Amino acid sequence: MTDSLVLIERHDAIAVVTLNRPEALNALSSALRSRLGETFAELSTDRGTEVIILTGAGRAFSVGLDLKELGGETGTRPRLGSTELSNALAATPQPIIAAVNGYAITGGFELALMCDFIIAAPEARFADTHARVGVVPGWGLSQRLPRLIGINRAKELSLTGNYLDAETACAWGLVNRVVPAAELLPTCISLAQDIASTDRPTRDEIKRIMDSGWQATLAEGLAIEGAASRAHAKAEVRPEKVAERRAAVQARGRQQSG
Repeated sequence: MTDSLVLIERHDAIAVVTLNRPEALNALSSALRSRLGETFAELSTDRGTEVIILTGAGRAFSVGLDLKELGGETGTRPRLGSTELSNALAATPQPIIAAVNGYAITGGFELALMCDFIIAAPEARFADTHARVGVVPGWGLSQRLPRLIGINRAKELSLTGNYLDAETACAWGLVNRVVPAAELLPTCISLAQDIASTDRPTRDEIKRIMDSGWQATLAEGLAIEGAASRAHAKAEVRPEKVAERRAAVQARGRQQSG
């Protein structure tokens, strides 16, 4: 049953998507990749889903492509270089939080990097073993990782294949925060609820221009932001809405400041 490969748990407007091959450390078989791509394609058009959390069952987030499949041991012909999964995540307009509970290796590392940000448990371990397996990255790791942690650190990881622990990943800016394993999903759900409590059209546009600008020069990014800001102000900004939201922001600030 391919449906059991990916589990979806609902928390109001939040969808928790779980890779469910714990016995294989959530290795990304062709079937799992296909089902995961379908899941994100379905969620991307679901207006009831405002934030997605991606995690893994058991002690791994994902150890990457199924090496038994790649080695011809399973009788399934692998599809190297397939971009369907990365395209599905890239086309998902909702924010995606990676809840990295354990090993995130090579393709699993790439999968975490496709998300908007990463929260990790202390047990999380990241590694890029492409050079050791003899496969060139095809899901964006060679481009995303240097932009997040700097090219020298990215080269160290990718050229050695060494493991990176959660605390160092946080210090390097790869991970937003490290929380106890028991608090990983509750923390991600709380952050997702914070996201869902914002104005959706504005939030969607901010995410869009951040993603667009990240792939452009600063000048191009500023132009993207300026055009989006003017269009949004014309279509969405009304004095009465601003006043109402300002009061809500102030109340929330007082609450968070204690």
